Amino acid sequence: MPIIELRDITKSYGSFDALRGVNLSVRSGEVTCVLGDNGAGKSTLIKILAGLHTQTSGDMLIDAQPAAFSSPRDALDAGIATVYQTLAIVDELSVWRNFFLGQELTGTLGTLKEAEMKRICAEQLREMGIEIPDVNVEAGNLSGGQRQVVAIARAVYFGARVLVLDEPTAALGVKQSGVVLKFIAAARDRGIAVVLVTHNPHHAYLVGDHFTILKLGRPELDAPRSEVTLDELTRQMAGGGELDALSHELQRD
Repeated sequence: MPIIELRDITKSYGSFDALRGVNLSVRSGEVTCVLGDNGAGKSTLIKILAGLHTQTSGDMLIDAQPAAFSSPRDALDAGIATVYQTLAIVDELSVWRNFFLGQELTGTLGTLKEAEMKRICAEQLREMGIEIPDVNVEAGNLSGGQRQVVAIARAVYFGARVLVLDEPTAALGVKQSGVVLKFIAAARDRGIAVVLVTHNPHHAYLVGDHFTILKLGRPELDAPRSEVTLDELTRQMAGGGELDALSHELQRD
């Protein structure tokens, strides 16, 4: 049974439809990839899943029950955590302080349990296959990939059943992207549902179990991994028939 099921979702802003007729099923232990270029509707879909926006029409089901999010708190209470491309990471704070930011462990008289938080932070990162030798280092000294990992691991530790990742590899090099994709696979293997929102079909295909392509707010492709190859996915992202027509025109010229 899907944790999240979207049925015929539409989001309109006046006469403009940012999304129309979008269906999506998000299951435990799977990576659902949502692909599309700028203006495809990916950001609008993220905002609906995160509780920032409410759909104009269509249904959202959580654990097969109708649901309506009116705030990000509602999404978090349902176990849906969104990690945005612009991370909520404070560069001047240590890795462990960022890991527990806003959810610090305290003892008597409100004193911070620093040793326990450092231990948990290091353990959680290690369990997910990521080694940061010193969690006391300022987050600003981490690579882009490591920063993404800290943000994702934080969401997992604090109970996320679903991770919605907004272009997590967009600004990263090959090696750093590999770190993040490895972490996404580790989260999936732990039974977490992942929604990977990206414009990169190669990254999506490395970890994806199901693929949805949006074009101008409408679904262009909806297929499991067994029914689509990387070449087909890339071709669909590049425009499908439009690309074939252009290729034919260029060859004729």
